This record gives sequence, structure tokens and C-alpha cells, in this order.
Amino acid sequence: MSAASSPVFRFAPSPTGALHLGHVRSAVLNATWAKRLGGRFLLRIEDIDTTRLREDHVAAILDDLAWLGLRWEEPVWRQSTRMAIYEAAWMRLERHRLVYPCFASRTEIAAAADPSRLDPDGAPLYPGLWRDRPEADVMAARRAGLPAALRLDMARALQVAADLQRHRGAPWPLTYATFHAPGVEREVAADPARWGDIIVARKETPTSYHLSVVIDDAAQDVTHVVRGQDLEAATDVHRLLQVLLGLPAPRYHHHALILGPDGRKLSKSAGSESLAILRAAGVTPAEVICRAMAGL
Repeated sequence: MSAASSPVFRFAPSPTGALHLGHVRSAVLNATWAKRLGGRFLLRIEDIDTTRLREDHVAAILDDLAWLGLRWEEPVWRQSTRMAIYEAAWMRLERHRLVYPCFASRTEIAAAADPSRLDPDGAPLYPGLWRDRPEADVMAARRAGLPAALRLDMARALQVAADLQRHRGAPWPLTYATFHAPGVEREVAADPARWGDIIVARKETPTSYHLSVVIDDAAQDVTHVVRGQDLEAATDVHRLLQVLLGLPAPRYHHHALILGPDGRKLSKSAGSESLAILRAAGVTPAEVICRAMAGL
């Protein structure tokens, strides 16, 4: 198998906290399957959240993964160096009138949202406050210096995506390939509409997780995306953006999450036991990996 056709896996943590066992599960699955298939294993630092980015977390991620015995290709990509590329992508969407600026505050959005209409993450759907606002209102907000997020006009985006798929001879409605093990695949229906008008560029940074992840997976020739079940529903949005931007679609595997004693998924924000704490307690790399992979 040539390098160009080799499977490509990636582990893409955000440096906003310390790695925990859930991260270990994702990283080890990616590295193991890449090795088994004679493919490539990449590490990407998803540091677009500049308000929470800490360089010591970046260094700790690299150190923890090396301590586990994982090896990845160099250079390690950092999304913070690729902002101009993400901006060019949403400008393409803007030229086709697929995105619009939203100047509403979180308080205004929360007050207008219907609490009975929720996205897959459990948040109220955006109520469309700025979707069809007159251009004069937009210009006035810009003159006032109000910060704006860019949102995808979901209804129009789905219409355009359907036309593109028909033109390309590709199936519609959207689906994506999921695998339980490499080579064992099935097609899953995607339903981007349930997310409403998602943000593609935030007020404080010219991109979003959804936009940057599909661009970088395509740019790095990623063929297999292995990540936690908490991101499974987001794949609907990712498939839509891939169609709109003419990007290839990887295969996806969303592994079971590791739950804490309270029954909730491990998370940095909840202060879940970190890899650094386990290391300091004398737990070996083999023991950490065994804990992370237990139950799969």
C-alpha cells in the first residue's frame, strides 16, 4: 500500500486542560488501528479557543502521550496557525449566501429561544434572530462595532447541498460511513437540520470546531476519524460542511465514553482525574492503557 493510499488516523485534543482516561482511549484506539492497518497516526492540537489556551497544557499533552509510548508523525499541526485558511472557507460559504452575521448576545438568544426545541447537545435551538434581518440593520450593527458570530443558514444550506449531491451523482439524503472495526462498515443517516443554524465562526475567533475540524481532516488526508460518542451527533453537521465545501468524507467510529463515579462522562471542566495525577501516583503506562481500554 502506498503512502498516498495508506489509512490515516489522528488524535486531536484541545489544550484547555489535562488529559484523562477518555483521551487515552481515543489516542490508543487511533494509534493501534493505524499500526494494524499499516497506516499513519497524526497528532493535531486543536487550539482555536484562544481564551482558554495554555501552552503548558500543550507541553503536557505531548509529554503524556510520549510517556504512554505513542509515536506520531511530525510536524504536529496546531489549528491556531491556520486561522486564515478557516476564514477563507467561511468566506466561500458567505459568497453563496449560506452564512449570515448574528450580533445577538447570549442573553438575547436565551430569552428568544423556545426551551422545548433542543439540539442534540440539549441546548435550545437558535431562534433565528438575525437570519433575515434587513441589510440596514446589519450595517448599523457593524458601524456600532458590535461583535458578530457567523451562523449557517441551515435551511438554505440543505437546499444547496441537495443540489450539489444531485449534480455530483451522489446520494441524498446525506449519510456517512461508520465502522465498528476497520473494514466492518455501515451507512448511517445524517440529519444536520436538528442542529439549527450552527456557528461557523465565533465572535472571538474566525472559526468554530465544526468548520476547522472538517477542513483539517481533509487537508491531512484523514481517512478514519475515531472519537467519543459525545461527538457522534456532530458528524451530521460535518457531513453537511464537507458537501458544501467539496471535501472528502472520512469513515467514523464513535467509541463508548468512560464514565466517572457520578455516571457522567470524564471531562476537563469537571476536574476528572488527570493522567498527570495517575503518573504521580506511580501508575504505569501499561496500567493506564489497560484502565482506558477496559470494557471495549
